[in-house]
Amino acid sequence: MGRRSAGAKRAISRWRDETGQAVVLSAVWMVVLLGMAGLVIDVGSWYRDQRNLQADADAAALAGAQELPTDTANAGVLAQSYAQKNGYNLTASGISFSGVTVPNDSITIKVKAPSPTFFTKLFGINSVNVDAKATAKNDLLGDAKYVAPITVNIQHPLLSGSGCPCFNTPTTLPLSRLSAPGAFGLLDLDNGKGNGSSMLGSWIEWGYDGFLPLGDYSSNTGAKFSSSEVQDALDARMNSVLLFPVYDTLTSNGTNATYHVIAWVGFYLTGYKINGNNGQLDGHFTDITWQGIPSTTSNVEPNLGARVVTLTN
Repeated sequence: MGRRSAGAKRAISRWRDETGQAVVLSAVWMVVLLGMAGLVIDVGSWYRDQRNLQADADAAALAGAQELPTDTANAGVLAQSYAQKNGYNLTASGISFSGVTVPNDSITIKVKAPSPTFFTKLFGINSVNVDAKATAKNDLLGDAKYVAPITVNIQHPLLSGSGCPCFNTPTTLPLSRLSAPGAFGLLDLDNGKGNGSSMLGSWIEWGYDGFLPLGDYSSNTGAKFSSSEVQDALDARMNSVLLFPVYDTLTSNGTNATYHVIAWVGFYLTGYKINGNNGQLDGHFTDITWQGIPSTTSNVEPNLGARVVTLTN
């Protein structure tokens, strides 16, 4: 009976020891798990802040690149202005320029910002630095989106005259019969040979919803600019910039007439006059940043001020 009592006491003692060890181990693991959870929260917060900072760096680079390659000073000012609007300070040392296709066609932005801590604050770490880097490049516009179907001859004096292209100078673009019978300076941008006035009006008002490369395009026959659909579209685009295709040659005639498009140009529309089969657009050429795909180095494209800005990394 005494031996049983002693054995029971030893078993209870061991159970109590093991229970106490389990409590200690549980407490230790609880601290570890809480620490891991806290670290996950901090890392997630740092990652979120870094992604936000990256978006801000991208925006600053895209803003600055609009002034390249001609004006690096203003490019830097624009980049810093966008950074300030987004709540962080971009120093001059965080801005650099480089040339890929031509000198100073690219801008690189490097920024750092503190990201607050939560769990790691217990260890005296109140914040960590996150950083971001973005490079944007300014190129000639290759494949263009939202093109209007009105052609411009490269021989226009404000495009190929001495010291040109010349921007912001009032001028007119003729709307009339050209050298090829049936050609009036309007394009079938989808090369469909025969789009009606309604489609042409839609392309003028909204632009062609697709990327158009340089090359050959079919003429849209007839003086459809005299239609109400086209004139309504011109009214809707008054005092805004349209993107026009620029051609150097017009071959064949009728539905087979073909314009060879070699570049794009921005035109700020201020008015128009149409009288039967003749008319004109009033406004001025302008340099623009447009939506599209950069030109390749294999394209022999004149620089008429239509450019595209893209992030390169």
